[in-house]
Amino acid sequence: MAPVSSPLHPPVFSLSPSPPPSAKCKLPSKVHTVHRISPIPHETRTGSDGSYTHHRQRSVVLRSALDEIYVLDPPPSSPYEEGKTESIASLKLKLLSVVSGLNRGLAASEDDQQKADAAAKDLEAAGGLVDLSKDIDKLQGRWKLIYSSAFSSRTLGGSRPGPPTGRLLPITLGQVFQRIDVLSKDFDNIVELELGVPWPLQPVEVTATLAHKFELVGSAKIKITFEKTTVKTTGNLSQLPPLEVPQIPDALRPPSNTGSGEFEVTYLDADTRVTRGDRSELRVFVLS
Repeated sequence: MAPVSSPLHPPVFSLSPSPPPSAKCKLPSKVHTVHRISPIPHETRTGSDGSYTHHRQRSVVLRSALDEIYVLDPPPSSPYEEGKTESIASLKLKLLSVVSGLNRGLAASEDDQQKADAAAKDLEAAGGLVDLSKDIDKLQGRWKLIYSSAFSSRTLGGSRPGPPTGRLLPITLGQVFQRIDVLSKDFDNIVELELGVPWPLQPVEVTATLAHKFELVGSAKIKITFEKTTVKTTGNLSQLPPLEVPQIPDALRPPSNTGSGEFEVTYLDADTRVTRGDRSELRVFVLS
C-alpha cells in the first residue's frame, strides 16, 4: 500500500505483510531523490501540480528514531534511591549532631555514648558494607577526629594506657587528626597538646605525630603498624627542631602495647568516616 500523508502528519506506513516474490507491485511513476537536510518535523510541500512531495520523509523518520534513543539514556534516580540518599544524609546529620559538643568524647557521659553508638549503627546499616578494595581512594586525606568513645576514660590512650587528661592535670588535648596516604601507605595520628608549666611561664604547645604504615587485611579492615613518634613544638617555640621519641624496646614493652592495631571502617563517603577499633572503640572523622 502506498504511504498516506497529510500536511499535518508524516506518512503512515501499512503494516500489511509484504507480497510474495511472484506478485507484481506497481511502482510510482515518479521517484524523488531524498537529500539529507536539516528537517522541520512533520512538514510536507505542495507542488505546482497540486501533488505532495515528501522531501523530508526520511529525515522525519530519522529524527523519530533519535527521539526513541533518548529513553536508552540512564533513567533518573528511582524514588527508592532518592529516599535512600535522603535517609543517609539525615542519619549522618543526626550522628554529627549527637557527638557535637562532647569535646571529642572527653565530655561524654554514659548516656551520650549510648546515643552516639545508636546513631552510628543506624548510619552504618543504611550505608551498607564498606569495600575498601574499590573505595581505597576515599581514605586519602587529612581527617579530623570529632568523637572517640574511648576518650570518656579520660586518658589520651583511650582504651589503651595513655597519659591522663583533665581539668586539674597539666595536659590539655587539642585537635586530633589522621593523615592517610594511600600510595605510600603512611598512616599518621597527629595530636595537638598543651603542656602546663609553672607560673609565670606560658604553656607549651606541641604536636605529636605517631607515624604508622597501614595495610588492608579485609574488605573493610585496616591494620596499622607503629614506626615512630615525633614531637614538634608550636606557638612561641616553633623554631625548635622536632624531637623523635625513642621507642620502648620490645623486651620491655607491655603485652597490651604491641605497636600495631586493627580497626574496621564501618561507614565511608566523600567527607565522613566511621570506624570501630579492635577494642570496641567508636571513632567519627570528617575530612578537614
